[in-house]
Amino acid sequence: HSLTLVAAWLSEALGRTVPLISNWIEGVQLAPGQIALGENTRFLVGEKADDEALAQRMAALCDVYVMDAFGTAHRAECSTHGVARFAPAACAGPLLAAELDALGKALATPRKPLAVIVGGSKVSTKLDLLNSLADVADQLIIGGGIANTFLAAQGIDVKASLCEHDLGDTARDILAKAETAGCQVLLPRDVVVAEEFKAMAPCKTVPATEVPDGHMILDVGTDTIADLAARFEAAKTVVWNGPLGAFEIAPFDNGTNAAARHVGMLTKMGQLTSVAGGGDTVAALNNAGAADDFSYVSTAGGAFLEWLEGKALPGVEALSRA
Repeated sequence: HSLTLVAAWLSEALGRTVPLISNWIEGVQLAPGQIALGENTRFLVGEKADDEALAQRMAALCDVYVMDAFGTAHRAECSTHGVARFAPAACAGPLLAAELDALGKALATPRKPLAVIVGGSKVSTKLDLLNSLADVADQLIIGGGIANTFLAAQGIDVKASLCEHDLGDTARDILAKAETAGCQVLLPRDVVVAEEFKAMAPCKTVPATEVPDGHMILDVGTDTIADLAARFEAAKTVVWNGPLGAFEIAPFDNGTNAAARHVGMLTKMGQLTSVAGGGDTVAALNNAGAADDFSYVSTAGGAFLEWLEGKALPGVEALSRA
């Protein structure tokens, strides 16, 4: 957990020595123009608890506190929240400002229609997200294992597929909420299935309603990919969180790759504003070679999700009160 490697990288990148200070909380003596890197704040007792005394000690060391870690802005800890309360001056850094600007444009004031992709393995990890997006999106595109739960909730037998059958009522509630809000929910029309999840496993494409016995859904099919392409072309903003299939292993990355490349192409043409975030999402876009084509790809995982869910981020709230 040490920042030793980061200090070495900074020294090389800046062409100057950047020392790593282990006990920086006791104070750091720097010559004018000198740069130093403090060791990981997680080594400090009281950091995760947002201890007020520790936050005051941090704040006493600085003239200006710059919060530039959007990826941890959802955590109320000393280095992300407490120090901003006591620092002589506190502000957002360029990364944090860029994240908030991009996400604000994508959700608070999006160009309409707004299409949101929610993928991944489990509904249970994205309940708040799905409920929040049902109120703001024009189209909610659901993929991955999450889609299996929604298909099953509609009486479709997904056979051996990953599925949270106990959340059927929850899925139906989200569908009803979306319908009331005028949000169209899109589930896979056809799917790629296989009897086992391994690289280049024998697979076939079938209608989502006709999964064979002993098979599992591992990707969206060609009809679904074509339908999504048409949806993207009609949209003005796309927000993406979560892959459409088991993108980690070919050929089950085809759906995610095709969709990501299409969104990237439309973005480069100026037809779309596209924002993506979340660890698996970034990995999936990199796998597709499309990450650089998106308008903005967030560095955050949990913070990105909580922002999409409409939750206040302590690291941002602290700056607004500073």
